[in-house]
Amino acid sequence: MSRASGCCWSIRRREDLGSARRLVDESIRFARAAGYGKITLWTHSVLTAARHIYQQAGFKLMRTERHQSWGPPVVSEHWDLEL
Repeated sequence: MSRASGCCWSIRRREDLGSARRLVDESIRFARAAGYGKITLWTHSVLTAARHIYQQAGFKLMRTERHQSWGPPVVSEHWDLEL
């Protein structure tokens, strides 16, 4: 089965990290129930709190790429979780 969808999350305060963890956990539960085979996340290396949540949830860093789409150069990261 091949499906694709997307969404964007933004966590602005440290107090919101518990909500972010629950959102990631619920997204994984939904994807499994819907029959998805894999989840891929895209983020930036400077978002250390998000990276930590993804690692705790079992996501693996698959690749990085340096780019400058807007503003200063950034390193984007692609994380996968096989379901």
